[in-house]
Amino acid sequence: MRTSASDTPRGGARQWWALAGFAAAVTAAAVIGNLAAVGAADEYRSIEQPAWAPPSWLFGPVWTVLYVTVALAGWLVWRRVGFGPAVLAWAVQLVLNAAWTPLFFGAGQYGLAFAEIVLLWLAIGVTVLLFRRVSTAAAALLLPYWAWVTFAAALNYSIWRLNG
Repeated sequence: MRTSASDTPRGGARQWWALAGFAAAVTAAAVIGNLAAVGAADEYRSIEQPAWAPPSWLFGPVWTVLYVTVALAGWLVWRRVGFGPAVLAWAVQLVLNAAWTPLFFGAGQYGLAFAEIVLLWLAIGVTVLLFRRVSTAAAALLLPYWAWVTFAAALNYSIWRLNG
């Protein structure tokens, strides 16, 4: 006999509350970044940047889309396997994500922020690998995020070198 999603422990109304929880976790990471980034647009314009640096207005829309995909990816994996190593890896990378903006913009520690973003990049990679074992779709949802963090790391490194 086939069971429906609502017959499983992670089905029914509980799955929608969980989605709200994943969205809340991602929103918390974004809020931490936004609080640390007060005045970031002005700071970003005032520091020496490589010629290929994007305009400051681009970051908000990009991160909004990426945060949605990060929340969905975590939720998809949770629906399949619940809380375990894959979701723990997701949580670790989210904490590292939240920590970067205060280091870069809040403290102006470009070198330390670069070291931290390398850890974030590695944590995303581990998360993608763990997610791939559970859900190809969830892993795929993280790939644009990983690509953007790769770009952000290169930009962070360049800014560190130009302003160090």
